[in-house]
Amino acid sequence: MPFNGLPHGSVPRLERPGPLREQVYQALLDLVGSRSLRPGQHLVESELAARLGVSRQPVHEALQRLSSEGWVDLRPAQGAFVHEPTGEETDQLFVVRTLLETEGARLAAAGPSAEGIERLGELCATGEAAVAADDVDGAVAANATFHACVMELAGNAVLADLAARVENRVRRYYTPIVHQAWAEHRELIAAIAARDDARAQRVMRAHTKDARTRFPPRPAA
Repeated sequence: MPFNGLPHGSVPRLERPGPLREQVYQALLDLVGSRSLRPGQHLVESELAARLGVSRQPVHEALQRLSSEGWVDLRPAQGAFVHEPTGEETDQLFVVRTLLETEGARLAAAGPSAEGIERLGELCATGEAAVAADDVDGAVAANATFHACVMELAGNAVLADLAARVENRVRRYYTPIVHQAWAEHRELIAAIAARDDARAQRVMRAHTKDARTRFPPRPAA
């Protein structure tokens, strides 16, 4: 029998032993991320527990955690629902994304390694090749890895973690259009290689400020 529109077998039964609470949390998070559980969808603890092959308690705990992180809405007398972002929330996410990535670009240009610059170039070439081959998934993956690499070169683990969290939330609801991005990526690489932190900031700010128009809402699964 399908569960809330999910085909049978799409929710894996969890293997033990292991940290069951964490396994349940990660399984539900992955289902939200893949849109197997869609924005606005009602989440019934007993049904989720049956599909995952666990008791209701770890499911309840996972939903509480997902709620605290903004992935699930808990509504009194109604239950749990997959969070559906408002337009205002989305705008705020993109503003924060621009702030974090602009600062990351500045720090990356302050003292980049030759290996890091080479890695950025390789990722850019990978993305360009994916676009040329009309490989949307490959281009999106290369784009995400490119931005993560810039944050890694920034050398600030806290900044990189915050940026990854924001990016992760954005990508759960929106799919980037990246065919326009690679010339800007090349310009950013040049600024970082030249250790021109002011230019790197300008390029990244320009690159991300209109990102809202490059991330259309993801279609329902």
